Amino acid sequence: MPHAHPHAFGFLNARTREGLTLSRRGLLKAGLAGVGGLTLPQLLRAREAGRAATGKSVILLWMAGGPSQIDTLDPKPDRPPENRGPFGVTRTRLPGVLVCEHLPKLAAALDRFTVVRSVDCRHSNHEPNTVMQTANLKAEARTNPETRHYPAIASLVAKFHGPNHPAAPAYAAFMRSRSHLAFGGYLGRGYDPFLANEAARLPVYDLVGNDTGQLSGGKMFELPADVPPDRMGDRRGLLQNFDRLRADLDASGAMAGMDRFGQQAVGMLTGGRVRDALDLTKEPAATREKYGKHLWCQQALLARRLVEAGTAFVTLDLSYHTASGTWDTHGDNIPPYGGIRKGLGPLLPLFDHLVTKLVGDLEQRRLLDQTLVVAMGEFGRTPQLGTQGSTDGRNHWPYVMSVLLAGGGLKHGRVIGSTEKDGGQISERPVSPGDLAATVYRHFGVPLDATYTDPTNRTLNLLPDGGDPIKELF
Repeated sequence: MPHAHPHAFGFLNARTREGLTLSRRGLLKAGLAGVGGLTLPQLLRAREAGRAATGKSVILLWMAGGPSQIDTLDPKPDRPPENRGPFGVTRTRLPGVLVCEHLPKLAAALDRFTVVRSVDCRHSNHEPNTVMQTANLKAEARTNPETRHYPAIASLVAKFHGPNHPAAPAYAAFMRSRSHLAFGGYLGRGYDPFLANEAARLPVYDLVGNDTGQLSGGKMFELPADVPPDRMGDRRGLLQNFDRLRADLDASGAMAGMDRFGQQAVGMLTGGRVRDALDLTKEPAATREKYGKHLWCQQALLARRLVEAGTAFVTLDLSYHTASGTWDTHGDNIPPYGGIRKGLGPLLPLFDHLVTKLVGDLEQRRLLDQTLVVAMGEFGRTPQLGTQGSTDGRNHWPYVMSVLLAGGGLKHGRVIGSTEKDGGQISERPVSPGDLAATVYRHFGVPLDATYTDPTNRTLNLLPDGGDPIKELF
């Protein structure tokens, strides 16, 4: 916001953009940029200027690598083994609808979900995984160097909707690898995700999914011992205690962009809202036990807690390794990916528990109508087994993908679209990345004809390749 007087903390360079993808020290610096002269009413007025929170949220379960549609949500049990794969099927609560045998909990609750079997992801690739997370068909980094500039759907939600509480980040993520997420791009680093995994104490897994027995740091919100929280609002105290930072702030660039995020950072540091949300010890033991000790399940529980704290969009990077993603099941002889039986097989019971527990918990806490849960990757996998010299792997297949949705107050208990007999091509009702994005934007109440400007003042469309909300859901 414009000021008629000099900033009290001008030396912090608060007018340059940066996001909350910061270290503990960086977050502390972020708080300083917005402290001087701001009262709670001013914070709230700033929050209300230009956008109105709806209380709506999205939790994206990002299956990095691309899960096989045939071996999960679109089985082909009557096909030859080299097509149908090694798994059997199970009946669901929806008459005539089958899913993989390793998804029994989902099968029993499928009336609360929607399966979209006809998502067209022909332009999508991975590392970075951006087409599906941006709804921009040009966002294929291996062929287009401009990809990094295209904002994530979540970043655009952060811009046009904002958080549901002024002391919470609008866009948060549990990130395994930077190449697995889309960022703020043209919007500026102020719309990058807040990396919740850096602020929470979570189990550390190795690249193939083994629990190392260690815990991540989770010290982002710890203030230096000589700066008690009650001094954070005291301008003189801040100057006295942090004058020693003055010399290196400008050179580090860590304070860029804090004019926008400083207000949130102060709330995080002094109010403890997000800090408490990311502290699993504050969750009842019975609930923690129901979710389980697995890293991904604990992150799902923290995602629910972040939604309760006011975060609008939370992405979980469901991957162990930092390359193309754990769901990239090329074959058992291509470690660390594995094939369908040994690679995908162990993931499915875990995902089955995670997604049903999360949706059930949201429903029990009366949050499900406000929270849209989306589970997807960047593409599907080949109809035929045995790619790249493996016995049961499947290669990338951008022609069709299955997506799972729940909640958001939408109409569920249905299957949308279908594929041909071998599961390799869309047969009916193609759904584009833009359609998925438009569904998310409508959920948040963001106008589909909204525009924004890049740093050169060029006007860009919210949906660069068009898209319509999936009408069957509304």
